Parts: sequence; C-alpha cells; structure tokens
Amino acid sequence: MKHLTRRHFLAGSASLAGLAVTGCASTGKAPIPLSPAEDPANLAMYRAMPEERFPLPAVDLKKVPERFFRQQVDYPTSERVGTLVVDTNNYYLYLVQEQGKAMRYGVGLGRAGFEWSGRARIARKAAWPKWTPPEEMIAREPELEQWSWRNGGMPPGLQNPLGARALYIFQGNKDTLYRVHGTMEYWTIGSAVSSGCVRLINQDIIDLYSRVPDGSPIVVL
Repeated sequence: MKHLTRRHFLAGSASLAGLAVTGCASTGKAPIPLSPAEDPANLAMYRAMPEERFPLPAVDLKKVPERFFRQQVDYPTSERVGTLVVDTNNYYLYLVQEQGKAMRYGVGLGRAGFEWSGRARIARKAAWPKWTPPEEMIAREPELEQWSWRNGGMPPGLQNPLGARALYIFQGNKDTLYRVHGTMEYWTIGSAVSSGCVRLINQDIIDLYSRVPDGSPIVVL
C-alpha cells in the first residue's frame, strides 16, 4: 500500500482548486428576467391559431398591458359558480369559479357596453358569427346599411366586428342586442372606443366560449 506523501497531497489539492476555478464556480452574472410579453406561458396562451375556420395570428403582447392577460385570480363573491361578471370600471370580465377563484379576462368597452347594466343570461353562443348592426347604429353610420338584416348581415371573418365567438345576452326571451364577443383590435383592450359591446381578445373569447354553457347568468356592473 502506497503512503500518501506530502507531494501527493499538494498535487491533489491543486487539482481540486483548479476545478473550483473552472467548472464549479459561478460567473456572478444573474439571468436576465423575461418580460411578461416574452414569457413562454403567455406566448402559448396567445399563440397563432391556424386550426380556426379563419386562421388567427398570434397576439403582439407588447401592445396589451400585462394586467389584461387572461389569468385565474382570487375573487370572493356571492355570485354563484358559472356567473359572468363584467366590471366596467376596471375593464375586466370574471367567470366565477369554485373556492373563491375566477378566471379574469381584460375587456374593451364601446358605447353600448356602458349603456346597459343589470342581470341577464347567455341565451346562445355562436362561433364565427354574422354581424348585423342595429338600426340606431346604421342611422349614425349610413354606410353600414350594406350589412343590415335586410341585406343578410356581415359574413363571418377576421374583419367581422364580433370576432371569433359571440355570446348573446337576453333578458327573459328578449334579445338585449348586447354581446360579449371577440376582436382583432386587441390593442383596444382596457379602453373605450366608439362602438361595440364587451369585447375580448379573440384567443380569450375562444377560451371563455369553451367554459360557458347556454343559460349562464351574466351581471354587468
């Protein structure tokens, strides 16, 4: 058996020191954190959707404030699970979930979105719906007559103001003419523009559409 000499000990110590200096030592540089617009989870949530009837492009998340990204949040409320709650003051739509949670979506509001409030229900849903402007809107904007009910409405597509999905709000058996719908103009989320009801990013309305059955209650505050 060989004895451990002082020379062997020093040589071994030097080798260990070399390892510490090379492979095992930290460079001292912290990783650069990703912005919310670069987060892979957010990019996946707002990805392009080529599988849709009218293929949707990805959302440029740099044009949407982070607080309006779809997310599950704490939301204690007396409203029952499955209720939609539109908070017009803060530009949010909540889908009430169990255990004090809600799925929260950012919304944009138009003139119609501010005019109506109260309790109603989602009477029906439509994927890639037609759009028929109401007579009052046509009176303000006569060029919309081409899309009136008399002319069959505007066919579905990327330019249709109702976007990829629409939820139709009824009180009793009466159509309120208000809609929760998608929009290609995602940079308007969190703001008010001249027309429209309650609009979501198309990727968000597709998600909401999949969670909300006909007959679901809706409250507009």
